[in-house]
Amino acid sequence: MLALDKIPDVIGFLVLTQDGAVLSSGGELENDEHRANIINGLINITDNVDPEQFENNSFQRISIAFEEHSYVVCLSNKKVYVVKKRNPQQSSYENIDSGPAAN
Repeated sequence: MLALDKIPDVIGFLVLTQDGAVLSSGGELENDEHRANIINGLINITDNVDPEQFENNSFQRISIAFEEHSYVVCLSNKKVYVVKKRNPQQSSYENIDSGPAAN
């Protein structure tokens, strides 16, 4: 089994079957059937993407970014791996407007 909890900044993980059953979990996602169902729903949506617009309709990775954390979902060896990671903190100066707009 992979040591998903050893990935830097990981705060939780799920390992699912392709049908959405939880095989393994830890951290904030331990035994989180609700999030497992949401992830499985997202995967099912990717199966319904128009194949004429997207040649390869089988996803490799899905990233879902929030302000403080992100979910990364990967498919490998007929299993779905979900990792919840803490996002790097932005410096306060990155959020400050660069000054008044020129007129």
